[in-house]
Amino acid sequence: MEEKLWDLVIIGGGPAGSTTARFAAKNGLSVLVIDGRDSIGEPLQCGELVPSNNEMKRLCPNVPDIDELFKTPKNAISQYTKEMHIIPPSGKPLKYNFEGLMLNRVIHDQELVRLAKSNGAEFLTGIRVLDIEDNSIILKDGSVINAKIIVGAGGHNDPLRKKHWKVKSLNIPVKFILMDGVFSNAVELHFGSVAPGGYAWVFPKEGGANIGLGIQRKFAKGQSLNIFADNFFSKYKGKVSFEGAGSLPMSGTIKTFVKNNYVLVGDSAGMVLPSNGAGITIAMIGGRIAGQVISEHIKNGTPLSEYEKRWEHQMGKVMRNSQRSFKLGSILFRFPDWFINIAFNRLTKPFIWKAITCRPLLKFF
Repeated sequence: MEEKLWDLVIIGGGPAGSTTARFAAKNGLSVLVIDGRDSIGEPLQCGELVPSNNEMKRLCPNVPDIDELFKTPKNAISQYTKEMHIIPPSGKPLKYNFEGLMLNRVIHDQELVRLAKSNGAEFLTGIRVLDIEDNSIILKDGSVINAKIIVGAGGHNDPLRKKHWKVKSLNIPVKFILMDGVFSNAVELHFGSVAPGGYAWVFPKEGGANIGLGIQRKFAKGQSLNIFADNFFSKYKGKVSFEGAGSLPMSGTIKTFVKNNYVLVGDSAGMVLPSNGAGITIAMIGGRIAGQVISEHIKNGTPLSEYEKRWEHQMGKVMRNSQRSFKLGSILFRFPDWFINIAFNRLTKPFIWKAITCRPLLKFF
């Protein structure tokens, strides 16, 4: 019997991979997603906060059909938030209106898998990819899967990116906990020596909060992430029900997402906004574009480079604004806490919000 040749095989079933699968399968492609985890979405790996669809429309005005893309079911939402507090070392918050959804991330990711499957995508879980050669994916058990197009959606350690893209990204290590207890309804971001070069967060959930931080090691004066994490976590009282860690690529998108019949999407392509760490929704925007272009490529011969063009049109400006803000922030956060306290004030408040929401800081940028 002749081995099946899939139209598309995707490595990684997170938000980027599942969304790519959903839109490619919706357009009639044969799609297989391979994920090393037995259950996609577990273990939890992030702060679980996403902007509401209305916020996304403001953040990313060039992205079409946002309500069609983000169909977050009620059972995947732990809490709605209406305010974001940016907190300098002094503890005096700058308060902003912000519609956010605190997810139950595991349920959310499993719902994205369900959506992809409902459009015809198939999933192979609990097995890792060993190598990629030409049009073949070699799995750890020695079996080989063949595809016309291969997508790397396996995060910053994606095997396709590792083998075929010789690019380095700034990865920020993060550590977080889920803590039971009573927390304010506001999303909190803490800046200063509490999290050098990054930020600490408290994101309220039903009956508790997701509390974590990320740092840039070069600003940490030799201290480990664990020390900063333990210090920050100890400020809050409650039962810890989960501990997690991960890494966020914070350099912005890499120069090219396409090489021959290989495509990168999500974290593996650097689709995280550096000024605020947003990655879930951004990966899904990339996934939809990738899925649509790959189907057009296979059906009509549309060049895969069209994926990069559409990404540039929808997200290029937002990403560049975010990278610029991150670089300015990285300069600011080298200064001591007393300076950051002075820098976070009523006059700078609108500029800080522009930086976090990826808008141009000055009109002529």
